[in-house]
Amino acid sequence: METEQQLIEAIQGGDRQAMRRLYDLFSGYTMATALRYIPDREVAKDVVQDCFVNILTSIDRFEYRGEGSLRAWITRIISNQAIDWVKQHELHTFTDEMPQLEEELLPDVEEVPPDILNEMIGRLPAGYRLVLNLFVFEQLSHKEIALRLGIKESTSASQFYHAKRLLTEMITKYLNSTKI
Repeated sequence: METEQQLIEAIQGGDRQAMRRLYDLFSGYTMATALRYIPDREVAKDVVQDCFVNILTSIDRFEYRGEGSLRAWITRIISNQAIDWVKQHELHTFTDEMPQLEEELLPDVEEVPPDILNEMIGRLPAGYRLVLNLFVFEQLSHKEIALRLGIKESTSASQFYHAKRLLTEMITKYLNSTKI
């Protein structure tokens, strides 16, 4: 089995088959990542294709730092491209408003099939969806999210709170409908 480092070296050496192997290895993952930000599958496909063009044209600047570093680099590229697409094409507003409510009990997310959960995330308003993805999946702090999106840290926290609350409502409604 080929390591990430061997794959990168082959690509940097101009091996077109290695480029194809990279695409085959990461296309499903990048599509899943894009769909978390962009719910329209056709648009997400276009963003993924642009992502691979970007990856293959800039692979010579990639610095291998051990197994997993290629995946992390690709994740950063697809996330950035998806975020840029959302910022350019979707109406999104950010609010600092965070109501002071008691922490609600979260429904059992494990009972929701992943495709249903992704669809629910896709229905969130763009600002909520961006912050939720960056906080939960990219594991960025609110400070890092604020820098990445050009918003205040409190705005990031507020967006996450509202996203979590709306997602909780959707999950609860789904779980109640499946118990019937």
